[in-house]
Amino acid sequence: MKFDETTLQPAETSEESTRQRVARSLLVDGPQTAATLAKRLDLTPAAVRRHLDALAEEEAVEQREPRTASTRGRGRPAKLFALTDQGRDGFEKKYDDLAVEALRFLSEVAGEDGVREFAERRAAFIKEGLDRIAAGGETDLSPAQVLANVFTANGYAASVRELPLINGHDAGEQLCQQHCPVAHVAQEFPELCEAETEAIAKLLGTHVQRLATIAHGDGVCTTHIPPGSSGSGEVSKKKEQVTT
Repeated sequence: MKFDETTLQPAETSEESTRQRVARSLLVDGPQTAATLAKRLDLTPAAVRRHLDALAEEEAVEQREPRTASTRGRGRPAKLFALTDQGRDGFEKKYDDLAVEALRFLSEVAGEDGVREFAERRAAFIKEGLDRIAAGGETDLSPAQVLANVFTANGYAASVRELPLINGHDAGEQLCQQHCPVAHVAQEFPELCEAETEAIAKLLGTHVQRLATIAHGDGVCTTHIPPGSSGSGEVSKKKEQVTT
């Protein structure tokens, strides 16, 4: 099952089939139970399970145990369904193998420093996207929301999750990337993920923590952004430039 890389629509037709809608929801919204999918897509639970079974036969979807037991009353907690690597392949760019070979060659001729420099240059898209948003005058967004817009524009299907208060104190936000266009490459070259995290920290002017990555087998790339993180970083400077 192949999808357009920019719109996440099916490659052969602009009208999503129900099965493709199920797969797309797992990509954009992350691992979910069948009941959650049914509610989100306005389908019957039986219809969702039928499509999940078909996707599982294609090895595009797998079942996972929930990380924390949910309170569903009696019985076992509902299983989560998530896209497999093969399922993500339908959304991935077609040149992963070429990119891996190129980075292997770069590593051979320039060493780890060469790979890291490449990763840092690639991560420059974050600052470039920030500059475009700042130029557009969008000053009401939180730093995490600004970054989510930048990552989404570059194919990461990013969103922001506000964390609940801890003992009455702000716990910050999580930047969640449901899709990673370089996940397969980053499995062998984690420098790509590290450079993105370092760029985020520099732009926000504070330490951020990468909690999970798709490249390491997690369902979502998650980065914790502490409260008050606009600080002295580039995000704060860009806001000041727009408002003055």
